[in-house]
Amino acid sequence: MKAIPTESELDWVLVLAPFRKDADYIAAFLREQKIEVKAANADRDLVENLSKSPGIIVITHEALTPEVVAKVAGHLAAQPDWSEVPIIILLERNASIAGIRDQLQHSWAGSRLLFYTRPITPLELVNGIQSNLLVRLRQREVRDSIERERELRLELNHRVKNVLASVASIFQMTRRGAANVEDLACDFTGRLQALSNVHTAVFEAGGEDVSLSAVIELTVSPYNSEGVSRIYVNGPDVIVNREAATTIALCLHELITNAIKYGALSQPDGQVEIVWAVAETDSPEFSLNWVEAAGPAVREPSRQGYGTRYVRSALRSLFGTVPDIVFAPEGLRCSVRGPVARISANLTSR
Repeated sequence: MKAIPTESELDWVLVLAPFRKDADYIAAFLREQKIEVKAANADRDLVENLSKSPGIIVITHEALTPEVVAKVAGHLAAQPDWSEVPIIILLERNASIAGIRDQLQHSWAGSRLLFYTRPITPLELVNGIQSNLLVRLRQREVRDSIERERELRLELNHRVKNVLASVASIFQMTRRGAANVEDLACDFTGRLQALSNVHTAVFEAGGEDVSLSAVIELTVSPYNSEGVSRIYVNGPDVIVNREAATTIALCLHELITNAIKYGALSQPDGQVEIVWAVAETDSPEFSLNWVEAAGPAVREPSRQGYGTRYVRSALRSLFGTVPDIVFAPEGLRCSVRGPVARISANLTSR
């Protein structure tokens, strides 16, 4: 069920009634019903009041001069597509409603015309105005919905372009390091899966931020299967942005791939430890450490492969500091640190 709108959500009423004290009379009983109302003069401030976008316009018969009709027509012509301004016309008893309706519908295209014959009771007029204020509110809700849809389309287009750019970059870098088609297909598929895992985690989180623990768990879970854990993770539940989640997941994927081919995970007893922490200082600092153990003796390669180049470049860009990658004999180590503000606007630890 839709909630009843509050007074602040409803629009205001512009009254144009130049004779006697009609404007004051109408304004008085509308204000008694907590309806915001302003009175305008045809010869002075009508255009200024119309520029403030009233929700409803109330016009008495005697105010329907060519000048007023022209000014209102100019206001209606400038209305956006979603807007259909309700205009209530208070006619004299002997007026030709059909003739006036035909004339005004021609002059005031894009309006919602309602005619009442005077004398009219305050209750009847208030009910008519309140009903049309709700109509106006629904029109604005449609406008907001259209605007949200437009923003979502733009955001989706932006994200798709970013994803495609990431895929193209991953493919080109994988291709340069591949010895054959089989290696290219295998490495490229793995990197796309890592990218997919991050997008899954962010989607399930329902926003632009995601739990780092969830991202890392998704990244390492395929390698901790059948009840055997060879990759151990430990750290606080830090909430990071999409860019940080994607970068860390892809870097871990590269380190895991390297460990499977050449490092600790290439041996039955080899293990990897991934530890992250947040130093609680005036400017909180985040640290991430990768440590391999019980693998083959490590020697620094004669040239950097794709994985090492990517990890160095990506982590340096993310944290603003160069990661420390050490090819220690007992196992590869990789560590990086940087300000928490670079990866998270909202830090939570538990």
